[in-house]
Amino acid sequence: MTRPLKWNQDWSALRQRVIGPAVLRARGWRDWVRDKDPVYSSFRRPGPAEKWAASVGLILIVTAAVFLMLFDWNWLRGPIGRWASTEYDREIQLNGDLDVNIFSWTPSARVRSLRVGGPDWALKQDTLKVEDIQLSLRLRSLLAGRLELPRVAIIRPEVVLIATEDGRKSWLFNPDRPDDGDSFKLPPINRLLIRDGKVSLDDQERNISLRATLTAREGTDGDAGFHLDGRGSMKGTPLTLTVRGGPFINVRRDRPYPFTAALAGVGTQLEAEGRLLRPFDLGHFDATLSLQGRDLADLYLLTGIATPNTPAYRLSGKLTRNRSVFTFNDFTGRVGTSDLSGDVKVFKAKDRRKVEADLRSRLLDIDDLATVLGGTPRVTPSGDTVTSSGVSGKLLPDAPLNVSRLRVMDGTLHYRAARVKRNAFDVREVDLRANLERGILNLDPVAFTFDRGELRGTARINATRATPYSVVDLRLRNYPLESIIPARNGQATVTGRTLGRARLEGPGASIHDFAAASKGTLSIVVPQGQIRAAFAELLGINVTAGLGKLLSNDSGTSQIRCAVADFTVSGGTARARTFVIDTEPVLANGTGTIDLGAETMNLRIDGETKEARLIRLWSPILISGPLTAPNIGIDQGSVVGQVGLGAALGALINPLAALLAFVDPGLAEDANCGALIAAAR
Repeated sequence: MTRPLKWNQDWSALRQRVIGPAVLRARGWRDWVRDKDPVYSSFRRPGPAEKWAASVGLILIVTAAVFLMLFDWNWLRGPIGRWASTEYDREIQLNGDLDVNIFSWTPSARVRSLRVGGPDWALKQDTLKVEDIQLSLRLRSLLAGRLELPRVAIIRPEVVLIATEDGRKSWLFNPDRPDDGDSFKLPPINRLLIRDGKVSLDDQERNISLRATLTAREGTDGDAGFHLDGRGSMKGTPLTLTVRGGPFINVRRDRPYPFTAALAGVGTQLEAEGRLLRPFDLGHFDATLSLQGRDLADLYLLTGIATPNTPAYRLSGKLTRNRSVFTFNDFTGRVGTSDLSGDVKVFKAKDRRKVEADLRSRLLDIDDLATVLGGTPRVTPSGDTVTSSGVSGKLLPDAPLNVSRLRVMDGTLHYRAARVKRNAFDVREVDLRANLERGILNLDPVAFTFDRGELRGTARINATRATPYSVVDLRLRNYPLESIIPARNGQATVTGRTLGRARLEGPGASIHDFAAASKGTLSIVVPQGQIRAAFAELLGINVTAGLGKLLSNDSGTSQIRCAVADFTVSGGTARARTFVIDTEPVLANGTGTIDLGAETMNLRIDGETKEARLIRLWSPILISGPLTAPNIGIDQGSVVGQVGLGAALGALINPLAALLAFVDPGLAEDANCGALIAAAR
């Protein structure tokens, strides 16, 4: 009983302190209005003036109502057309009857034969022609500040969309307005009917021509709902577009509207199943998007987003639009034989399209990545992707970079491959970051982690020029020498760790063209290692020691004190500045050139023994021919001269003296490895 008693006490206190004084003030205001307000008094006891004013007002209202009922709204067609033409800088005409009914809770209007011309650069084709438009609006919502259309019927609309190579679009009534997504927002429509609609698109920049039919009808059969079916061509290949949506009956603002869409062209297929979060607000939707095709670069023609060349792909993820921001999140799939997943965001930043991508692969096929760098993919009968340079017998890819696509957008990219399929280079992980801004592409880092060692560096591609200009700085650390020089009979020919650096710059639309015109330096250093003793002797053309060890299958090794190859590059030709191979028994010095454009080499190696050898050919080792299959031999002219000298000694002195021509006293000394390595780095 204690709680009800307390409530009664609180209610009594509230009446005494709040309600009572408020009632007294209201009564006082009522008494003042009744006794002293002249307006109230005139209404209670109207005099002749008030009666006359009320009569005039009533007559005006009735007259206005009769006028509006009998008014011919066609008189306004000209003024409305002239105002709209001036406002939107194109000719707009209402050529048919204009009927308006405003005496309803849902006022309606009907326009026949509406014509909207094209901008001044596309006057030959009208942007829109409609035979008949009927619409009504909800008055109560309008008074509350909201525009809602209970019914819209459009009969035989014809829409013509034109986009020029310089980016002008005929359907933009205000081209200077930034695309924030609001231009795709329409007022809610409860019932929409479209009959015999036609849409044509002529995109000159992307070479797209499309003709589509458009209908929206009520009903419960298979033909009910929204239908858009288009056919055309893109870059001379067939293009099809299909969009489906449910019937526009009892559409509500807070109920998402489902749709499906399919687009196929230029070897690409896109399929989406989603919903408009608010009906008729095309600036907000989400969908499950599946896409597949022969090359991701082809997506540029459909989306305007520049992507690298790739093998065949298949991806699926969640596509979302929030005004001018598009995201493709949590997508998964395959590119070539590699898996690919990640997130992509596309938006406008400072009036430029920008793409942010975070991509990952659990298991990468290195041939798929080579395609991105310009190689040519080829699918084997087993289903694997094999990549070549594009030219038979060449190493460097020759696919050109499309610089125009890099100029129209900015972006950032981070790609990581956790593991890499078994490959000839023993690459185990990949980490790439890229930043594209106003035609300049910076790659930092470019990182490949091998089973032992890594390649890491940076690259900068300036695509603002007619021919791209690139600057590359790559460092190789601790790469096993045995991965470069193949084993013989199951036994490593050489072992050790390799250091290298490539600093090159120059013009070129492809990696091959860049190398062919580059300048800079190339260096390879082996600080220490081991070489099979037989090959170390043969490096100095020590016939008795080298062939003897080789024929006896001697597995003994000799120390490599150091090996240094330092080249200067000019005009795509690398010329040896320092070329030294210092082993325990032999010191070899080399000269020659490597033509990066032709991908050929012409090297000469002269070996000198550090110990006396009975039979040594005084002939350099010659390495020439293509980089993919070099020819290794000796200078036969030098051997012939040496044999001739031996014959002369044998004839003049003693037959045994002929051997003196093949004896090497072994006067070579160790190279200054520390100085050579320091100079090469």
